Parts: sequence; C-alpha cells; structure tokens
Amino acid sequence: MARGDGRLSHDLLPGEKGPQDACGVFGVWAPGEEVSKLTYFGLYALQHRGQESAGIATSDGEKILVYKDMGLVSQVFDETALSSLRGHIAIGHTRYSTTGGSTWENAQPTLGGSGHGTTIALAHNGNLINTVELREMVDQHFGGGRVTGELARGNTSDTALVTTLLTADPDKTPEQAALELLPRLRGAFSFVFMDEQTLYAARDPWGVRPLALGRHERGWVVASETAALQTIGAAVIREVEPGELIAIDADGLRTHRFAEPQPKGCVFEYVYLARPDAVIRGRVVHEARVEMGRALAREHPVDADLVIGVPESGVPAAVGYSQESGIPFGQGFVKNAYVGRTFIQPSQTLRQLGIRLKLNPLEHTIRGKRLVVVDDSIVRGNTQRAQIRMLREAGAAEVHVRISSPPVQWPCFYGIDFATRAELIATGLGVEEIRASIGADSLGYISEDGMIGATGQPREQLCTACFTGRYPIELPEDGRIGKHVLETLPLEVRTGHDRAIDTDVEGVAIGVGTGGSGALQHP
Repeated sequence: MARGDGRLSHDLLPGEKGPQDACGVFGVWAPGEEVSKLTYFGLYALQHRGQESAGIATSDGEKILVYKDMGLVSQVFDETALSSLRGHIAIGHTRYSTTGGSTWENAQPTLGGSGHGTTIALAHNGNLINTVELREMVDQHFGGGRVTGELARGNTSDTALVTTLLTADPDKTPEQAALELLPRLRGAFSFVFMDEQTLYAARDPWGVRPLALGRHERGWVVASETAALQTIGAAVIREVEPGELIAIDADGLRTHRFAEPQPKGCVFEYVYLARPDAVIRGRVVHEARVEMGRALAREHPVDADLVIGVPESGVPAAVGYSQESGIPFGQGFVKNAYVGRTFIQPSQTLRQLGIRLKLNPLEHTIRGKRLVVVDDSIVRGNTQRAQIRMLREAGAAEVHVRISSPPVQWPCFYGIDFATRAELIATGLGVEEIRASIGADSLGYISEDGMIGATGQPREQLCTACFTGRYPIELPEDGRIGKHVLETLPLEVRTGHDRAIDTDVEGVAIGVGTGGSGALQHP
C-alpha cells in the first residue's frame, strides 16, 4: 500500500522491515507520443511496488537509451532527463530488490547486446528460483570465458542473467530467443522488454505477479497494475495471460503461447501489495480488502466502541469490519504524509520516539474507547507493539487487534521480501502468545478460507505459500535460492574474473549460497 510519500506503510519504525513489495514494470509503444513522460507517470502510479531505484529505457528506432538511478521515481527523473529520452518505445521499472542487493549496478532496466546489431533492454517484476541454473547456462554459452555486459559490471540480479541469455545467440532474433528461453525459467516473472523496433511483454505460466495490457490513443501499453494504465489515459484491454509472450511493433500486436497456463496468482496482492484501485482477474482490490474486513468481523467479533485502521493498508478492511459489526468506524491515527526516504539517522532521543516520527494517535477520538485496530499483517510484531503502546498512552481503554490475513509463517521466493522464517513472529508463537507479546487485549487473524473467499478467486488458482508453506513452483532441492544467491557464488563464477576476494559488496561471505534452505529452517 502506498503512503503519501510513496513508501511502504509498514516502514514506520527505524530499522523495522515489513513485507517489501515486488517491483513495478511499465512499457509503451506509441509513435508520436512523449513516451518517456508516459512511462514516468506510469511508474509514479507504481511507486508503491518498489522504492529503491527507478529507470527508463527508450528507443527511436535506431538506438536505445537508458537512464536509471537509486531513489524514488520523482528523485531520479527531472524534465532534463526525460527530454533526453526520445523515441516511440519505452519501458520503465521501479525496484525493490528480491534477487541481488540494493545497488546502482542492479538497477533496471538491464541492457544487453545482440548479434543482430540490436540491443535488448529488460525490466522484471518477480523473482526466479533457478538462478544458479541460469548462471550455469550463461557459463556454458560463453565456454567458461569472461561474460560481458551488465554481469561483468557487477550486476547480481536474475534480470541481468535473462537479458544476457536473450542476446547470447547471434543467429536468433530476440523474439525467437525469448520463445526458447522463457519455458526454461522457473519462478515468478512479469517482463517488459524491447529492442530498437519492438516492445515485448511476457508472464510466467503461473501468473504469480500481475501484468495488464492497455490500448492508448496512439499505441499499446503494458503495466504491472491496471491503475498505471488508467493514470496515462489508456483503456484496460485484458491481462497478459500466464505463459503468454506479446510482441508489439509497426505490424501490430501478435501473441505467442510459450507454456500452458497453471494459474497461481499471489493472494498477498489482494491483501497488501496492489493499489486498492487495481483490478486483478476481475476483482477490484479495494472490494476484496473490504470483504476481508467483513469476514474478520464475522470470525472474530468483539464488544467495542470504535474501529480504526492502520494507515493506509488497514483502512479498507477496517471499513468492512465496521460495516459488518455495526461498530462505528473512525480515524484513530494521523500519519505524516511527507516523511520521505531520508539518509539522516534520528538521534537517540528521537529514535526512542520511534513510530511517532511518522504516526500519531488522535487522542480526542480514542480516549476512553474500546478500540478494534485493523491491520493487514503482522511480520515481526515490533510495529504493532509500538502502535498499541501509543494507543494506551493516548487513553484507549482496550485494544483489540484484527489482522486481515492469516499468520505469515513462511518466506516468499516469488517476488516479496519477507523477513526470514526465524524472524517471523508467527513461526514460533501461537496466536495467544503473539497477543501477549504485542500487548493487545485480544488478537484475531482472518482464516485462510475467509481471505480466499474475499478475493473471489478459486482456491486452486492462488498462491498462499507465505501462509501455508505450500509452494506451487517447486523450490530447488539444493536450497540455492535467496536474495543474495549470486552474490555468494565465487567471484570467478559471477563475473569470469579470478581475483581472490573474501566478501561481496554487502559483506556476504563468498561460497555456495544456501539462502533458501536457511530461510526455511525453524528457529
């Protein structure tokens, strides 16, 4: 859920990391339009999906230019930068890192050359789980020699591997290369990519991450969420189907089926990730969240005076809880909408205030009241603990917490960066123990049935792995998955250089990465 500054609403305590969103991708083919500005505003609408870096690539039919940097969309681009990005095709990306650290080298779109004299720029939303296998495919193609392009310059993302493989064979066009490579990818991917003449979009056979197709007055648009299409005045046509590759150029739009669809859409998109005005598989996300609140009220009723939502992510479910229970809905918190990304660390005195830097209770509203506080999830519990402490200090008589998703007990390897399993509070504690830990008078989580029912989707077509531990895309048996899996491979494997090194750029010890097995272990 986007806050007023575009950052995640869970990020309320210094150093307290909540579930971090997948990335946002955008692509447009529109001759005669200022495609860089269309992409800028499309990315602005997708800012909630990633706040670490942003980038745009454009083509005028002869050359591709890429501009990317660390920071929010509004921090990376200005009029001068956008005016230099000319052409009729553009793709854009706003990133939260899920494979590869948060560094400039890993910002997207990634760039790669082709033997046809063409160039590929690619942006990726999701996370691949056969990254080590893809790295071995790169090594096999280059005969164990030194790779070129972004991999050689230090990019440690799965996206750079895909870009390299798409451009590895000089005898294949990008379209031919994609149809051969895409079936070999495992995990979640919603790609937008381009060469000098053509815009492409592709979605994994499971359809884990959303991707929508829209019609613009002068062309076509693809984006992670329908809201981004509507922001630039494009009409929503349909979703890119799982296992589908779309190509758009001067000859029109053509589509290929590279794999049979096995829909497993991420249920957490409905709970938290997507904008409330997004439509996923025919269901308006806001309506799903309100229904989750109604289900919560039926499953966990309580005598109370006021229902409040934790801004912004808990508000729709709080509205639903109020509607179903008959308890009045009110605003219990005031949030500073202008607290942006800052590199100034608070003093010790301010750090002790913690959450108050960004969120304050409305004392005159909550004093003496029995409160129902609705939020979307509990990760470590620190944020909820601080919120409850503030509410009690402001005079709340009782605080009853209701959560519009089941307990988060498992990490996600398909594009969401949760805490590790050892850090998830629900891994080692039952509901009553969590209630005591955060200091609530009562605690109720929505049931899995209640959550799934609110989405309006068939259970068998949803991924619920973070709640159930049932991973629909089989994970590698050797456990070589995780955010820093490429960074923990030996340096000569990553780049083709053989200079000795002890740690990577983020201090991760060199060796075979086993992030997946470690993340899955019980504490």
